[in-house]
Amino acid sequence: MRIMATQYKNIPSLRSIKAFEASARLLSFTKAAEELHVTQAAISHQIKNLENMTGVKLFDRYNRSLKLTFDGRLYYISLRSALESIEKATRQLKNKDTSGTLNISVLPSFASKWLSKRIWKFQQQHHELDVRISAFEWLTDFNKDDCDIAIRYSADPNYPGLKAELLMEEEVFPVCSKKLHDSYAGKLLPETLLQANLYHEDFTTEDWHDWFTAVGMSPIPKLRGTRFSHMAMMLEAVENHQGFALGRTPLVQDDIKRGLLVAPFDVKLKSKMSYYLVYPEATEHDQKLQIIRQWLFAEAEQFKQG
Repeated sequence: MRIMATQYKNIPSLRSIKAFEASARLLSFTKAAEELHVTQAAISHQIKNLENMTGVKLFDRYNRSLKLTFDGRLYYISLRSALESIEKATRQLKNKDTSGTLNISVLPSFASKWLSKRIWKFQQQHHELDVRISAFEWLTDFNKDDCDIAIRYSADPNYPGLKAELLMEEEVFPVCSKKLHDSYAGKLLPETLLQANLYHEDFTTEDWHDWFTAVGMSPIPKLRGTRFSHMAMMLEAVENHQGFALGRTPLVQDDIKRGLLVAPFDVKLKSKMSYYLVYPEATEHDQKLQIIRQWLFAEAEQFKQG
């Protein structure tokens, strides 16, 4: 039986590759030696072996500096690309294990009004995964926080180093409890709301003035009423028959179906804000991330279809 020669006979030793990559990146044998925890002589020896193997001079050596030759620069670019591919393949292999914990960062309102009502279905489908939902107002820092994926609420999902995918858009419209709605005995009109108890949410992109303008009521006087810093708190007050609020589709649609809330008017505003799935570009192909990503998209589509 004929044994074929290896097709990788021109690959240098890993020590030589690491010595060259560090030296080319740092332009210093001394700094490369410190980074790799070897002596400067060992780095020089590995570079010399690499030059002897290829027959190409890789560095111009000066008394106190180091410079890549033209061939050295080309080799460094190709080598970096190869090392990045190896690193990516290794990372994907390490993350092939789909057991463990999934950490999701999300706004409190979206967590309580949408995600928490559905996450049990994910856990029924994926017993091997535990889920941890972190509900905060501030944006998660993927470099510091223990987070796999975030659901962010934004008008401009431009996050350097992160991938953002549209999960869900929303509409804005008045809502109230069924009891409050029935108390008007069919005589509830847009102008009636001017004398009603209106609730307002801080840090919102659409407000009551926008909605009144959309139904043709302009100019609108200064609107008074209770202000809330959190949408979930405001909706809790609405469900307790205390007033009217501008609801947002993902946060009120379930309660409208359950009969806890009523949307008394057909006019709806398209929100400037949307919900996005956000995660680091470097972890895009991780198995656990893909599992929760695909499930969230499926749930969002089912929600959209009603």
